Amino acid sequence: MNANYFSFFTDATGVTLSATAIISLLAWGLGYFGQPHILVRFMGISSAKEIPQATRIAMVWVIFSLFFAVTVGLVGRVLLGDTLTGVNAETVFMVLNNEFFVSFLAGIIISAILGAIMSTSSSQLLVTASAISTDFYQALLRKNAGEKNWFCQPFICNLVACCSLALASNPNNYILELVAYAWAGFGASFGPLVLFSLFWRRTTIKGAIAGVFFGGSTVLIWKEFFAYTGIYEIVPGFIISALAIYVVSLLDKKPDASIVKDFDVAEAHIQDM
Repeated sequence: MNANYFSFFTDATGVTLSATAIISLLAWGLGYFGQPHILVRFMGISSAKEIPQATRIAMVWVIFSLFFAVTVGLVGRVLLGDTLTGVNAETVFMVLNNEFFVSFLAGIIISAILGAIMSTSSSQLLVTASAISTDFYQALLRKNAGEKNWFCQPFICNLVACCSLALASNPNNYILELVAYAWAGFGASFGPLVLFSLFWRRTTIKGAIAGVFFGGSTVLIWKEFFAYTGIYEIVPGFIISALAIYVVSLLDKKPDASIVKDFDVAEAHIQDM
């Protein structure tokens, strides 16, 4: 149909991709470091000795899932032609499912899609509710909240759910665009902090706060005012966040001995694997 579909360095029309486009596409990989719903899976591991096995499982899963996601798009392009346009192009998997499977199998596959959606949604809701109620409300506003903090999490869950419904109600919203925006926000806010926390013992709490604030703010500002540059907002956000962590941590006093000790213990676990 079109040889350009299989070219890494040209678009569908044959125009060579610019350096900006290539950097922006590669920058998607930076987002993985800062996704809470992904990181909590690794944080929940029972032993550091299981990390190599977890790595193999994660990599095999990612390779298969991304490969077949691209395959679905290619197959749909051939079989369905130009019948799906605009936002409807994102329904290709469900359209192919209805076209080529009997209702029983189609129902099972649709259930798998809903299961994936519900799994991610519940993770995001719980992470958001826990972060706001515990890390913000209890830690900064009411330190003695304790058990009285129970009402805050359901309220935050419902508030976030309502905001999500408001975004989803717009029929002209592309899922990929919304995901890209959120991916950049999480990746730039928390990604550099995760990396600095793992590999630089000089990282401080003030540096961490600065990184989260400036990284997230940069993504918001870039998306609203500098999107015309074509640079994916995670690129400047990640860089600014990393610089903020580094500079503020150096200006701040050194971390407590207990923090450095935790760093050494974690490093020893990794070496023993």
